[in-house]
Amino acid sequence: MQGHYNVLFVCTGNSARSILAEAITNHRGEERFRGYSAGSDAKGFIYPQTLEVLRAVDLPTEELRSKSWSEFLRPDAPVMDFIITVCDQVAGEACPAWPGAPITAHWNIPDPAKAVGDRETVYKAFLLARNLLQQRISLLMNLRIEALDRLALSSRLDALGSAAL
Repeated sequence: MQGHYNVLFVCTGNSARSILAEAITNHRGEERFRGYSAGSDAKGFIYPQTLEVLRAVDLPTEELRSKSWSEFLRPDAPVMDFIITVCDQVAGEACPAWPGAPITAHWNIPDPAKAVGDRETVYKAFLLARNLLQQRISLLMNLRIEALDRLALSSRLDALGSAAL
């Protein structure tokens, strides 16, 4: 692995959860982590509430965009150290053979885009997704990655997926 770790967060639409994870990782990762996001069937847009909950904690949103995971299969794409799926649907799909044999994990985060109700209820669903991702990403960043072998690291990453607030 290089001087920093590349983490790709994957969901189906790349319009909420994986975008949140990308922004959080890039803000908190400093020089150690670089976050990316993609979707197996990218929607091509980001839900406004995604951007709203990021801006609420002063995270930059200008460079965020919905993109397909095929962008990360190109020869000029950054090589990933970790691939983390954040929804059950994409975790059940046949994923590509990622270059570089990254360590994979699954963190199921409830889909805030499926929330129904008034504006406040929907906002709270996006807020919950952001908070869960912040917690899990913080735990990831506190792992002594260099001290763990692949199997132990894979096991720890999966365990982080069940961390609750």
